[in-house]
Amino acid sequence: MDRTLESLRHIIAQVLPHRDPSLVFKDLNVVSMLQEFWESKQQQRAAFPSEGVVVYESLPAPGPPFVSYVTLPGGSCFGNFQCCLSRAEARRDAAKVALINSLFNELPSRRITKEFIMESVQEAVASTSGTLDDADDPSTSVGAYHYMLESNMGKTMLEFQELMTIFQLLHWNGSLKALRETKCSRQEVISYYSQYSLDEKMRSHMALDWIMKERESPGIVSQELRMALRQLEEARKAGQELRFYKEKKEILSLALTQICSDPDTSSPSDDQLSLTALCGYH
Repeated sequence: MDRTLESLRHIIAQVLPHRDPSLVFKDLNVVSMLQEFWESKQQQRAAFPSEGVVVYESLPAPGPPFVSYVTLPGGSCFGNFQCCLSRAEARRDAAKVALINSLFNELPSRRITKEFIMESVQEAVASTSGTLDDADDPSTSVGAYHYMLESNMGKTMLEFQELMTIFQLLHWNGSLKALRETKCSRQEVISYYSQYSLDEKMRSHMALDWIMKERESPGIVSQELRMALRQLEEARKAGQELRFYKEKKEILSLALTQICSDPDTSSPSDDQLSLTALCGYH
């Protein structure tokens, strides 16, 4: 732990030279510090200038507790994990979580190296009850993950987050499973999506998939949305990276909005009542 703290102080001295490392996380102006950190990073690398903006989002609420999200260049998202009595407090808390993760991201252990890939693949094998042989087979989830990591050698985990979230969404959406029935390999799909960002067009396509699923299984969208909202809240309170859970919520909310506006999208059922309730919530 002492070595990690020393490494963080060294990073702060490099990226924020005029800040006192011992006071960074106590400074109430953490919002400006987070912006300053990423502006400095962009200037050092002279790359991705269009992504050099830190974006905040506050959830509408009539009163406390308030929730705020912050999305970093590269797509990683964090939120406030404390119970905040004001929107400004929630914004500062989200910025503090994001700044801590941004600084940790600069540590050598967060960069994708051969050693990092080996450890990550072994963890993936253990979590999926697979074998190490799966890592060499791009048609498996572990093999696709292995390929993604190798394709992003040298990047940090926050820089890798956008592609990782796309892969997670494709897996969750069932798109990767459907590819087994085609001539497209997971490797080809990953290479294809590596060229694109997770934008409104991609979200709309995934929302259409869920609208089709709703026709086959009425109530599935409301069920998935309830789960996504619960996962997002639990991950936020744990101080975890939120992009995957937040995108799930956005995609399902988009599908639900269309379903609520089109009564013919699915046949009436008991689950339609929960759909209507969630429409009001959204």
